[in-house]
Amino acid sequence: MAHPNKDITNLPRPTAREFLDRRVDFERFSRIPDPARAFRLDRMRNLLAKLGNPQNSLPIIHVAGTKGKGSTSAMLAAVLSNAGYRTGLFTSPHLEKVEERIVLDGRQCSESEFDALIEAVQPIVEELDNEAAGGHFEEIGPTYFEILTAMAMLYFRRQNATAVVLEVGLGGRLDSTNACLPRVSVITSISFDHTLQLGSTLQAIAREKGGIIKPGIPVVSGVVEEEPRVEIRRIAREAGARLIEAETDFHYEYSPPEHLERGPQMGNLEFKPFSPIPLGEGASKVKADDHRYELSLLGRHQAGNAAVALATIFELRRQGWAISETALRRGLVAVSLPARVEVIARRPAVILDSAHNIASIAALVAAIGESFAVRKRHLIFAATKEKDNRGMLELLFEAFDEVYLTRYTSNPRFVPQEELAAIAYEFKGKRYPTFSSSAEAWEFATKNAAAEDLICITGSFFLAGEMRRYLTRPAF
Repeated sequence: MAHPNKDITNLPRPTAREFLDRRVDFERFSRIPDPARAFRLDRMRNLLAKLGNPQNSLPIIHVAGTKGKGSTSAMLAAVLSNAGYRTGLFTSPHLEKVEERIVLDGRQCSESEFDALIEAVQPIVEELDNEAAGGHFEEIGPTYFEILTAMAMLYFRRQNATAVVLEVGLGGRLDSTNACLPRVSVITSISFDHTLQLGSTLQAIAREKGGIIKPGIPVVSGVVEEEPRVEIRRIAREAGARLIEAETDFHYEYSPPEHLERGPQMGNLEFKPFSPIPLGEGASKVKADDHRYELSLLGRHQAGNAAVALATIFELRRQGWAISETALRRGLVAVSLPARVEVIARRPAVILDSAHNIASIAALVAAIGESFAVRKRHLIFAATKEKDNRGMLELLFEAFDEVYLTRYTSNPRFVPQEELAAIAYEFKGKRYPTFSSSAEAWEFATKNAAAEDLICITGSFFLAGEMRRYLTRPAF
């Protein structure tokens, strides 16, 4: 691999944002030419060490998973903030602004704070660039995501965070967030995604995600499929890490809200541990078996994520964290997460979702079926290269009456709309309308949708971000 950062050294000194934007950003790569060189945890550890290892002073909850890790992280952060902890939340990718990735007690890092963080790490990154360029092998300096991870750790330490929820970017074992020693490790689910980087079997993917498991550190797992479940158990056993598992140590029942096309409602979750669990501060006000909660996030899959979050909270209580039932309930109701079955409007109902693999598309379709009763369903779909786009379309064609194929413009990994149309024609024998921009697809959908209908926008995180900017602008 050529040295991607080497030629920037001869340019005029960039601004803070230019410096960050010029870094190698694997979120914009369709294929990573040499994953072994691209993902190097020692490079991240070196960067953090030169910053004084800010992660070592932070009480961290580390969250991995194929789907659900962002939602679970957001729920955990909301509960901890409501419990009085000064809570940092690091997530990826972002929908509209990069500052979304670094949050403290629900407030995004400001632009000025963000720029100051870049300026703080820039000299160290340049030093590591020079070391990489001077080695015997062509290495790269810290990447875009590694720098953001380091910035988040530095920010949370400067802000005296007393809890940090850290979402894995990709995989787990070699992800830059894995340079931490957490209080609890969390694995939400395992299904097929990023198979080029993580492996083509559920066992291989589980091995990568299970790489966040640390010796002696408790693990909460929402994995229920047998093949990855066996692998997670093996890794936890070999690490001497106590494992708290869905369907073994806890389960749940969910009552979805109905007729959301008419107005907002909460779903209801009953959490059912199989053994006594500590209730924490304020427990005297709650019966020992009363674990019923309202959920603001929509869908049965979110109930599963909430159950994992609850099991994690109860483990933190076991460790002595003061988290009352009141804080827990308020957090689950207060949490808000854009582009997760997000209802943007009604009459017609408009749903924005970032589903981008088979499992998340299935969860989206199920949530719509349970909670919306509409005349006709319209779909705006765009996709990313190297995903199972045929599999996603097969599920979606069964669930929607009208389909409009488009592309996003915010990232070069988009699949051309004509290619999606060819895939659709191959197994449906039908020509579907295509649009060169998501805005054009939206305008067409709104002209064809009645007030009693539903319009769903999904297929990619990048599409969701692009459309959210468009749909939430003042004119809308």
